[in-house]
Amino acid sequence: MSSHDSSSSTGGSTAPRFRFAPSPTGFFHVGGARTALYNWALAKRLGGTFVLRIEDTDEARNRPEWTDGIIDALAWIGIHRDDPTFEGPYFQSSYAADHVAAAERLFATGHAYYCDLTSEQIQERSKASGKPGYDGYSRDRGLEPGPGRVLRFRVPGGDTVVDDLVRGRVEFANETIEDFVLLRGNGAPMFLLANVVDDLTMRVSHVVRAEEHLPNTPKQQLLWEALGERPPNWAHVPVLVNEQRKKLSKRRDKVALEQYRSEGYLAEAMVNYLMTLGWAPQGDTEIVPWSTIEATFRLEDVNHSPAFFDQKKLAAFNGEYIRALSLDGFVTACAPWLSGDAVPWTPDRFDPSIFRAMAELVQTRVVTLAEVPSMVDFMFLADAPIDDDAWNKTFASTDAVAMLGDANAAYSTLGDWTAESLKSTLESAGAARGLKLGKAQAPVRVAVTGRTVGPPLFESLELLGRDETLRRLAAAAAHLGT
Repeated sequence: MSSHDSSSSTGGSTAPRFRFAPSPTGFFHVGGARTALYNWALAKRLGGTFVLRIEDTDEARNRPEWTDGIIDALAWIGIHRDDPTFEGPYFQSSYAADHVAAAERLFATGHAYYCDLTSEQIQERSKASGKPGYDGYSRDRGLEPGPGRVLRFRVPGGDTVVDDLVRGRVEFANETIEDFVLLRGNGAPMFLLANVVDDLTMRVSHVVRAEEHLPNTPKQQLLWEALGERPPNWAHVPVLVNEQRKKLSKRRDKVALEQYRSEGYLAEAMVNYLMTLGWAPQGDTEIVPWSTIEATFRLEDVNHSPAFFDQKKLAAFNGEYIRALSLDGFVTACAPWLSGDAVPWTPDRFDPSIFRAMAELVQTRVVTLAEVPSMVDFMFLADAPIDDDAWNKTFASTDAVAMLGDANAAYSTLGDWTAESLKSTLESAGAARGLKLGKAQAPVRVAVTGRTVGPPLFESLELLGRDETLRRLAAAAAHLGT
């Protein structure tokens, strides 16, 4: 096993322990999902543990439903609580006493001190000295705990070297790190302290997280060392960026995993795509099953350059996964999108056998499952769902209007109502007017399905049936006044 795959762990354990520590303050970010999957893949391959810790100390923003959402989203991407690799969830708020006890140890050993300066006083001193931030004023004042006094960590001199499994050796000059706060004036622990104590308590051996947390790492490493413990193995994976190469933002970008799920992205496709953001499987294709990912994913192979979250590429992945489904698998996957208040038809009009017959025609033409209802709705509605733009564009020409009448007449006497006969009959009618099949079928498609694009026309007409097809052709002709 390479040094980067080291299974050494704090607390004497030999099996590696990875952790994922989200905050329950909103929808599940795709970047968080990618980080969770990286940790999960490593824990599975190395025979380790995936620890889920909910960092719920932000009382103003935390909501129980967000915690449930995290657990549900993890399960959707294959990280299940009932898997023996999974441990938790633990809640950071349950460990507040441990955080305070660790702070008191740091004070007792001289690694921390109390400071009574207000933020206004710190700003005044900074302005007077011309140096930004807190200047260490209270370091040697010997203050004891008291109301309003914060506890600060005494940053030592020298440098802090972070050996990162993705980014390599990263050096930080300690003089650039001000004595940071461990306990607020009301005695509440700060995030940095809580994070370190939780990792120590839970015997975390590997901290694999987003690059944005790298600036906090020297502070956390100093805390580990001051508490007399060996720091974990650090790994900071590349940040996800949008098309403008800006960090993905909840306010600006489509980042909620739940949204992609509701739009009909398959979990397997999302997992596969997220794993390629900063890493690539071996071979000539990025589309590989989870078993291959789990067996081959290594931190050494992760690129530290920003990773572009390309929605078009994700859609392409999803289309590939949809096309790879068996017919039964596709029909089952579509089920949630074919019922409920969102569909335009009433439940009594939906025929599962008709949809199954249509499914094979639709499967190769969609990239998300949410597109399926609009591909088949004309089969289950009393009338074609007319798209005004499609209607006006198609019937702007006299040839289209005439072709509609010709199709109605030809189909009225057609004996063999099969896709093949429907196609050849319309092809002949179009040829009589000097029209190729594409032009000849356009008015029929719009009259019957309401749209200019959709599943193969003639197979659809066969399933729709003679009577309903002729009724819709006649209704379209009447609407045109012909």
